[in-house]
Amino acid sequence: MSIATTLLRSRAVAALAAPHSVDRYLELVNPMWAATEVRARLVDRQVEVDVPGSHVATLTFQPTSTWAGHRAGQYVQVGVDLPGARRLTRCFSLSSPGSRPGDPFTITLRANPDGQVSRYLTRRAEPGTIVHLSQAAGDFTLPDRVPGHVAFITGGSGITPAMAMLRSLLRRTHRGHVTFIHYASSPDHLIFRDELAELRYAGYGLDLHVIHPSAGGRYLTPMELGRMLPGYRDIDTWACGPAGLVQAVQTAYGDSDRLRIEWFKPPVTATGDATGTVTFARAGASAANTGETLLAQAEAAGLSPEFGCRMGICFTCTARKSEGTVRNVLTGETSSLPEEEIRICVSTPEGDCSVDL
Repeated sequence: MSIATTLLRSRAVAALAAPHSVDRYLELVNPMWAATEVRARLVDRQVEVDVPGSHVATLTFQPTSTWAGHRAGQYVQVGVDLPGARRLTRCFSLSSPGSRPGDPFTITLRANPDGQVSRYLTRRAEPGTIVHLSQAAGDFTLPDRVPGHVAFITGGSGITPAMAMLRSLLRRTHRGHVTFIHYASSPDHLIFRDELAELRYAGYGLDLHVIHPSAGGRYLTPMELGRMLPGYRDIDTWACGPAGLVQAVQTAYGDSDRLRIEWFKPPVTATGDATGTVTFARAGASAANTGETLLAQAEAAGLSPEFGCRMGICFTCTARKSEGTVRNVLTGETSSLPEEEIRICVSTPEGDCSVDL
């Protein structure tokens, strides 16, 4: 750490800058100067998929020196100041192999039809655009000692963190075997299609299975999984994708401790009690409990709670529950504690429930 950075982070300088932060003044001079905050400049945008109903792009960012780096498989919260709107923050997986402090990195994201941030970044943001960042987070990562055989099972955008880990393995000259099973709607929907095709025949020990299920088709069965990945319950596996895929993989692996999962689309509802009334105390509103997540029910009631990922990983949507019982849609666990902090994007109320929204 340089002497200048040490001074800028000191209490004395912070006191002189009050009531604003030191970073506010640095940002006025140069958006890429920061003492503690993390920002990044968009350097490049490459389209990965562009078919009706699906637009995916990879964005390359140069972060400020305050970026601490990341491990392949982690995610980052990206804040964007949209014209005429407050700053909106969303979570995106990093698609590049691990980075060091200050290194450039990439994120690969799909333009969500209802997503202001994803649509802006994938279609409108120009090189030079400044975004605000959290430090990288998440434990959906490779261990320091990589097993000889690893497997990835992904669907749709869930390929992103797995691709980051695959790239990291190649950079580390992993000498083992990698089985990669991916679900994509069609060949034209396959993210990283050209790169995967090249790696398949490059002699890196990659066994690639790309599956294009028919409309409404089911995900893999234990028999099909066993054919592509013999002895899979004893193989270290990372699975990421929509709820249907992840649930099918969980069922197949049973009580195996070799499976790590990350949800890109968690279950829509839990199997709990969808009776009673949900009260949004701060807004003074209430509605019949529909069994959906508290975030979805709040939005249906006309509220606009803050959220980042809708998957229970970023804690942006945390709110205080004053009374009632909630079920976590990812784990199935219930809690009836009063005055507890919950993530409303993955919590469904069971019976009467009151939340500070």
